Amino acid sequence: MDFIIGLLPFIVNGLSLGLLFALIALGFMLIIGVMELINLAHGSLFALGAYLAMVVISPHVPWLGAFGSWYLGLPIVLRYVLAIVLAPALVAVVGMVLEVCLRPTYGKDPLYGLLLTFGAAMVLEESIRVVWGSAEQMLQVPPVLVGPFLFGGMIYSKYQFFASAFAIFIIVLVWLFLERTPYGAIIKAGAHDSEMVRALGINLTRLRLFVFGFGTALAAIAGIIMSPIWGLRPHVGVDAVIPAFLIITLGGVGSFWGAVVAGVLVGLAVGITAGFASEWSLLSMYLLLIAVVTIRARGLFGKKSILEA
Repeated sequence: MDFIIGLLPFIVNGLSLGLLFALIALGFMLIIGVMELINLAHGSLFALGAYLAMVVISPHVPWLGAFGSWYLGLPIVLRYVLAIVLAPALVAVVGMVLEVCLRPTYGKDPLYGLLLTFGAAMVLEESIRVVWGSAEQMLQVPPVLVGPFLFGGMIYSKYQFFASAFAIFIIVLVWLFLERTPYGAIIKAGAHDSEMVRALGINLTRLRLFVFGFGTALAAIAGIIMSPIWGLRPHVGVDAVIPAFLIITLGGVGSFWGAVVAGVLVGLAVGITAGFASEWSLLSMYLLLIAVVTIRARGLFGKKSILEA
């Protein structure tokens, strides 16, 4: 019993990390499912969302003048909520611009799209360095979410539980959107058979634009929620895109719940391993991937599209 109690904090850490990993992977999965494109800029957009949220919460722009002073006088909870809304919207616009740049690559060798998104990732990362510098930054969060609390004789982080609850909330919202709205049905149909969608009169170009913006907005939301845990630096996107790619491979490309379950499993593997051998914690997720793919090459819930999720 003492062993289980001692392990509980690492399990909690793993669950919260896994839910956040799943949130990162969902946007990545939607773009791959509909566009059959691996967006290597996903991690940089994740970082951009966090940096833009930092500006919305605590702007330091001299030309704002009296408005800036008034705005900073608003409750931080309100500014934080505005950041969660505005920053993903701005990142979605950046994602849509990237999708327009990708259009000449459609129907050609997938390597062209891969190289273009890699170049976009480099441009975004260097742009972040130019605007905000290379030093690590801190995203301010409401004081009510900061600090420890005692439960069952163990100390836990308030923010960690908030991040987990928020990730669950967004995951459920995305699922309801995909399963209960006509727009979600169109997205799933686009992932299943894009040519049939075009034959039915649905504007495939507009669908791709929307999905890319939606997927990058999810990346930005994940960046905002994860940055107080991971820290905020220009190359933090690399730390996000690698687990995202691993998770959709582990869960099965195109499977919504596969991405969620795989994210939780990866988080638990990293969290629990950290309790015994911290130097193995990151390696554990790669070992998990090898073990699963060796047995089931298409991943845990691998299907042809999110229609079958």
